[in-house]
Amino acid sequence: MMNKHAGTKIDGILLLDKPLEMTSNGALQRVKRLFGAKKAGHTGSLDPLATGMLPICFGEATKLSQYLLDSDKCYSVTGTLGIRTATGDAEGDVIATQPIVDVTAERLEQVFQQFIGEIQQIPPMFSAIKFQGKPLYKLARRGIEIERQPRSVTIHSLKLIDCTENTFKIDVHCTKGTYIRTLVDDIGQVLGCGAHVSELRRPAVSPYQGNKMYTLEELEAICNQDGQRALRSCLLPLESSVQSFPAIQLSTSAAFYLRMGQPVMATSILSNGLIRLFSQDGQFMGIGEMMDDGRVTPRRLFDFPKGMAEAV
Repeated sequence: MMNKHAGTKIDGILLLDKPLEMTSNGALQRVKRLFGAKKAGHTGSLDPLATGMLPICFGEATKLSQYLLDSDKCYSVTGTLGIRTATGDAEGDVIATQPIVDVTAERLEQVFQQFIGEIQQIPPMFSAIKFQGKPLYKLARRGIEIERQPRSVTIHSLKLIDCTENTFKIDVHCTKGTYIRTLVDDIGQVLGCGAHVSELRRPAVSPYQGNKMYTLEELEAICNQDGQRALRSCLLPLESSVQSFPAIQLSTSAAFYLRMGQPVMATSILSNGLIRLFSQDGQFMGIGEMMDDGRVTPRRLFDFPKGMAEAV
């Protein structure tokens, strides 16, 4: 029997360019095997139809995964007009077709204005949201539909890139929890002809805008040529996932007591909220929270004493 604890302790974050027609979990398992990692998890699933940035957290980085899950996302989307599907994308069965009448770039721009800012979305049945412990998509596959409560999401920007007689391409910057399939379906409903997602790519997950992503083929080539250890040069440091948080440096004694779970006085006063913690020698220790009285309390600390540990 395989030892479930087998693997090497690796700490860091990989920006994977998830391929088409692969689940996020399938991509995670491929990467985990390539690295020979003991522990890894992804942050923010992409549908099999979607490609693009899927951050993979190794080892201690999994303690920071929630901050990536909660972050803004950017998408490049192609919508096909005139056809609605059960899933809201090209993988679903067609449930309605309607003629495309008077859909111009100007009309699209006007409709988009209704979806910018805070909006309400009803999650699709084909989603991983759970109802009584079961994912909705499993119920949907059995033909069961239940009432879903609307959720508030924010569309920061929605930019028209191109449009043809039966398609439109948009760039979307949005908050976590936004269903792009639902957004496109709702746009199609307002246009009066229906629409579904035919292509979807995620180029960025905040705070990673413009960072290099690695394809599975690139990672396999590095591993085949130089071995598993060479793959670690592809990893970003743990603190990169929370680089927008303010930082403070702790004295040796303060760091000791903080690791014991005790709040300590900060050497510099910052606004209340989450902060990055660094030891006196500049190593990243984890996440703390600045309190009203000027003390720092620990929130997420790492098991190793010197930030991003080098795996042996």
